[in-house]
Amino acid sequence: MDMTQTDHLRAYGVAYWVLEQGEDVEWLLNYKGGSFLFNDFKEARDMCLLRGVRFEKISSTDVVSIYQTIEDNNMEKIILEKPPKVTIYTPPNKEPWDDAVTLTLTYAKIPYDKVWDEEVLKGELFKYDWLHLHHEDFTGQYGKFYSSFRNAEWYKESVRINEAMAKKLGFKKVWHLKHSVARDIKQYIAKGGFVFAMCSAPITLDIALAAENVDIVDVPIDDDPVEANYKNKIDFTRCLAFEDFTLETNPLIYEHSDADVTKEAQLRGQDTYFSLFEFSAKYDPVPTMLTQNHIALVKEFLGQDSGFRREKLKKSIVIMGDIKGTEETKYIHGNYGEGSFTFLGGHDPEDYAHLVGDPPTRLELHKNSPGYRLILNNVLFPAAKKKKLKT
Repeated sequence: MDMTQTDHLRAYGVAYWVLEQGEDVEWLLNYKGGSFLFNDFKEARDMCLLRGVRFEKISSTDVVSIYQTIEDNNMEKIILEKPPKVTIYTPPNKEPWDDAVTLTLTYAKIPYDKVWDEEVLKGELFKYDWLHLHHEDFTGQYGKFYSSFRNAEWYKESVRINEAMAKKLGFKKVWHLKHSVARDIKQYIAKGGFVFAMCSAPITLDIALAAENVDIVDVPIDDDPVEANYKNKIDFTRCLAFEDFTLETNPLIYEHSDADVTKEAQLRGQDTYFSLFEFSAKYDPVPTMLTQNHIALVKEFLGQDSGFRREKLKKSIVIMGDIKGTEETKYIHGNYGEGSFTFLGGHDPEDYAHLVGDPPTRLELHKNSPGYRLILNNVLFPAAKKKKLKT
């Protein structure tokens, strides 16, 4: 799908719909920016027309020619076999526009369920192929919004519903609950699940794993001080992606750790782009699949955590996008056990500095968003025929 595509985002939804009809879809990696090929049938053509997605009807001779082009270049064809079952970890008080993934799934018309702490601890994640983590703070500090928003009704509501859930599930404090949820999410990955996370979720997930059962939450949040000698109790070997980071435990500072690069991103301003890496499609199909796009430079966008400091990443992590000339990474991937995870820094790919209370992004105005395409690459990834994927 190159620049001629009328609606990149809904094209993914059409591919998903075709899979729902029991038809295979071939994902042509790097061919015209990553294209979908499937058998011609009237209902599929009608669906493309209904959703405003440009398509081409081609002959068997054209298919042979495309295959030869793929064979001769840094391209590959991957068979998508089934529509992945998708769920989003999200609090009950969040609106769809609070989260970029919820927005794009809704716009692309890809079905999804919702889970939260109770469902996770009941083991319900294992019913799903793909899990997205809403912009959660797994350290139990409510996004560290205490300094600026502690008197706001939405903040007090967040505290109420989290404390009520912790009490219901038998935890003394919210951070106890979140640490337990983080462990279960890690186990989900280990047993073959795929996790995609943005903004504060990636780093706070790893902080919760590293600080398991250690109190790193200060008085205003949980009514008692940070645990003495907590620094000596942090275990980075439990983390998925990050290591050797320093925690920021001051509840008045809007930052979780020095693994984040938001301050650097803010100084550069919005006239900045991050670069997507080009991988060998035939030998590295996974990162190739996850970076499919019609452009190689994507506009920067901020979040609570806008990106990741390269020196804080584990050596096993694959960097798929970074800010050239810096030590800042934006888009990363890793494996754990039988599953994998992808982390993307920032909050909303089409809203440079999305603030609390800002109006929702209207994706009908961003049908060809390269940033949102990265999200949808991840959604379709679990549909791929696994024996073709070399990691």
